[in-house]
Amino acid sequence: MPLDTFPDDARLWLFATDRDLSADEHAAVLDAMQSFTASWTSHRRPVPAEAALLDGRVLAVAAQLAEGEVNAGVSGCGIDSLQRAVDALADRLGFGWASGLDVVYREADGSVCVVPRPTFRAFARDGRVTADTPVFDLTLTTVGDLRRLGVERPASASWHGRVFRLDDAPHVGA
Repeated sequence: MPLDTFPDDARLWLFATDRDLSADEHAAVLDAMQSFTASWTSHRRPVPAEAALLDGRVLAVAAQLAEGEVNAGVSGCGIDSLQRAVDALADRLGFGWASGLDVVYREADGSVCVVPRPTFRAFARDGRVTADTPVFDLTLTTVGDLRRLGVERPASASWHGRVFRLDDAPHVGA
C-alpha cells in the first residue's frame, strides 16, 4: 500500500485531477512531488513526507512531524507551500485539480468524472447516480482514514450519500 511507512495518525492531503493522466504525466507528477517532499519544510524543520497517486487520479501526500516537537504538525505556511507546489505542477503539465465544490465519481463504464455539486445533485434526482455509485472522498485527513476507508467507495458509505440524499434517490431501472 502506498504511504505504508507512515503511522495511522500521519496528516493526509488529497487532490484529484480533473482528467485522466497519461503514463508520462503520472511519472512527472510523482517525480515533481518527490522533489517537493524531499525539501519540504515547516518553520525551517524538514517535513518527513511522501506522495503517491491513487487510482491514477488522486494525489495523496502524507506527512508527519514528531509529536514531541514544539508546534508539532505542518504549519499553515507549510501547507500553503504544498498547495503552491501542487498548483504549479498542474499548471506545468496542463491539467487542473477538482475543487472542494466538485464531486469525483466513477461512472458504470469505469470512467472517472468530475462535476460540480449541483450537477451531481441533479444526477442523484434523476437516478444517474445512486447509493451504489463509487465516489472519491477527498475529505480524509489521516493516513489511517485512507487505510480504513479507502479513497473510493460507494456513495452510501461516504458523506456523499447523506448530503445528496442518495438513499432517497430513484434507482435506475426502478
